[in-house]
Amino acid sequence: MTNMTKKILFAIGIVIAIAIVLLILRSPEDSWICENGQWVKHGNPSASMPTEPCGDQTQQEIFVTSPQQNQTVASPLIVRGRVRGSWFFEASFPIKILDAQGNEISVSYVQAKGEWMTSDFVDFEGQLRFISPSLSSGTLVLQNDNPSGLPENQKEFRVPVIFDAGLTQKVKVFFNNSNLDPEASCNKVFPVQREIPKTDAPARAALEELLAGATYKEQSESYFTSINSGAKIQSLTIENGVAHVDFDEQLEFQVGGSCRVSAIRAQITETLKQFSTVSSVIISINGRTEDILQP
Repeated sequence: MTNMTKKILFAIGIVIAIAIVLLILRSPEDSWICENGQWVKHGNPSASMPTEPCGDQTQQEIFVTSPQQNQTVASPLIVRGRVRGSWFFEASFPIKILDAQGNEISVSYVQAKGEWMTSDFVDFEGQLRFISPSLSSGTLVLQNDNPSGLPENQKEFRVPVIFDAGLTQKVKVFFNNSNLDPEASCNKVFPVQREIPKTDAPARAALEELLAGATYKEQSESYFTSINSGAKIQSLTIENGVAHVDFDEQLEFQVGGSCRVSAIRAQITETLKQFSTVSSVIISINGRTEDILQP
């Protein structure tokens, strides 16, 4: 065997060895792996996350598609997935988020996105609003609705998450509170703190939080809103210290009584006046200001 032949064979051997190493390194890393019923990204897969549930569906009852395990999350956290219909009662079941020490930060519910009285899988969606804790890790807990209260009927599914307060900012929203205002003075409202994604339009974001209503935790502390569910902001401008905010007709739908009207105005006004750029507020509905929110 000539020296030239030996060199060629040696070069071919090196190329084959490099190809094998690259194949070994890439195959398991750059792909989606099913772990504990969830798709987990390994490396940098070129394909998007599979949409179908992973794992043995004959054994597992719930699949959470959002958030993924160890995903960085912020408020509001959208929770989505699929679950057997037996987890629901009246088309919902509870969810909560815990900090690293197991303390409850926020509680809410997800809703079925279809017919829930079935043994098949049903899509669900819900959201949690919370203030990120100082410790970075936490846990999302999904629990079946268990009207019997019997421990043997209780089920839960946990998803580890990571909080990143650097992605968020804090604002206040104002609600009525029956404990803080036992005389029900109507126009007396009280702030609660909310955490929102960082934005260049915090005033509008704060109003969106207000329209979302009191969270379950806030309701347990006697906070409540006088604003109709489903009301929407059509425009918001701030100029020379005056905030002009226009809503759709849902804001005043079947609203009556001077007390409730005063409460609605106070909630909107105080939520906007927390910002240094706002000294007064003009509320309109479909552009009208004169004949709206009548007692």
